[in-house]
Amino acid sequence: MDSERGRREEELRGEAAERPATDPLRVDSVGDAADDAWTATPRRAGPDVTRGRVGAEEEARLEESVRRGARWAIDEKEQEESGGGGLYGSQIDASHIVGAAIAELVGTFILVFGGTAVAVGAILSRPTAGPAYDSLAVALAFGLALAIVVAALGHVSGAHVNPAVTLGMAATGKFPWNYTPHYIGAQLVGALLAAVATWITFGGVGARSEAKLAATYPAQGVGDLQAFIVEILITFILVFVVMAVATDDRAPAAIAPIAVGFALAVEVFIAGPVTGGSLNPARSLGPMIVAGDLTSFWLYILGPIIGGVLGALLYDRTMAQTEGPG
Repeated sequence: MDSERGRREEELRGEAAERPATDPLRVDSVGDAADDAWTATPRRAGPDVTRGRVGAEEEARLEESVRRGARWAIDEKEQEESGGGGLYGSQIDASHIVGAAIAELVGTFILVFGGTAVAVGAILSRPTAGPAYDSLAVALAFGLALAIVVAALGHVSGAHVNPAVTLGMAATGKFPWNYTPHYIGAQLVGALLAAVATWITFGGVGARSEAKLAATYPAQGVGDLQAFIVEILITFILVFVVMAVATDDRAPAAIAPIAVGFALAVEVFIAGPVTGGSLNPARSLGPMIVAGDLTSFWLYILGPIIGGVLGALLYDRTMAQTEGPG
């Protein structure tokens, strides 16, 4: 009897070894029969004992865990190298950074040129301006220019066109720090070219000496500290709106250019009579440098940056949609 069982076990083992691996059902059935035979027969554990299905399943699970770990490491490395996505569906990585930086330069040029040219026209009281030019045109020009830039270039670079937006995005981890100098450098160059373009547009000495190319300075009777706080407040609101409509998938994409443009217009309406309504270090520094007057420049750098980072962090930490890993 024992000899028959031994022969049967040897036959089952031989059949399992000869079966092709591509026939899993047959292999499993043979394995089940072998397991049954081994269960029915007392045996001693030894180095030649064949593993059952439990051991094979454990090995398969271990291999799958290793594969998942490898895939996770590869995905992490690729995300680190690419930098991930940007505002308005833009893709920011090493292969796109040159085009994105050029888009930031052009976008900042359009924003600053569009707003400062209108402001210089208002300051110089050009006859074609009309009676409403001073009170409405400047804020609307900046707001409409930003809406145009976001609609035209948002998918290319994210249309930051403002160092405060770029730094706020980077502080929340939604923009790569290693690309921040590219963006800020492009924005400053765009603002400088826009100031030169405004000077060329109006010509003469008045645009530069009298109107200062619409550079921003605290109004008469307004101290630097007051102007500094105002710039923090208005930039906080602007970047908060940008985060809400451009980084959260729950917000309708089509509304983003209008919301961001209107937010800028409202902030310029608020702060224009007090600080000139900068909200943007590049927008202030470009005209200041070309006009040769850097009065109170520090508050137009630090104020917007502090306000922008605070606005981005508040939305990201308290209101942004939480996404799970993967």
